[in-house]
Amino acid sequence: MKIYVIIPTYNEKENIERLAQEIFGLKIEGLKLLIVDDNSPDGTGEIADRMSQSLPVEVLHRQGKQGLGSAYRAGFKYCLENKADFVFEMDADFSHQPKDIPRLLAAAKSGADLAIGSRKVKGGQIIGWNLWRHFCSDGAMLASRIILGIKIHDVTAGFRCFRAAALEKIKFNELTSNGYAFQIEMVFRLEKAGMRVTEVPVVFPDRERGSSKLNKKDIIEFFKKVVSLRFRKL
Repeated sequence: MKIYVIIPTYNEKENIERLAQEIFGLKIEGLKLLIVDDNSPDGTGEIADRMSQSLPVEVLHRQGKQGLGSAYRAGFKYCLENKADFVFEMDADFSHQPKDIPRLLAAAKSGADLAIGSRKVKGGQIIGWNLWRHFCSDGAMLASRIILGIKIHDVTAGFRCFRAAALEKIKFNELTSNGYAFQIEMVFRLEKAGMRVTEVPVVFPDRERGSSKLNKKDIIEFFKKVVSLRFRKL
């Protein structure tokens, strides 16, 4: 069995080595890291290359910052070409905790086409956000669930485990969105295709090192994508 954990990076030198150590410390057979680096000025890509000499780490180097959705599309393509059975999405900032990887993997192995590390079901939690950030996040999720009829609660969660076969069915390469918009479009396509999506509760601490990549452009794109999906035929 082959399991890939895709980690998009841009200026994550403070996190990437420690993250890799914790992930491989789980001792999951067949697990590999795929680091998709967008030419990080801080040298994250070079650190990833160095790790690949002694660990099951593979690296995709890209010419510049092209967005989260673009990084995952490149990563999905690479993983499927390399015969992955399960594919993870995971951030590099420790908001997605390595200790939860086995639980998401178990849910996918038990039949879920997508297992989501959910902050919005019983047992899930967000640590370190202020009231305004909670308000914006909850409002975006509620609006998208109402407008699109999505069943799951944490529609923007970025900690995910896919069955590789599910990725092939939804034609992920046709998606053009990035950021939160990419995450919601993936869920929307999976649910519309009748696939099983499961939420696994996780604790989500805010990042301790480095800076957030979320910006106003991502937020605007998110709401535009929700509206466009409402009237699109898949």
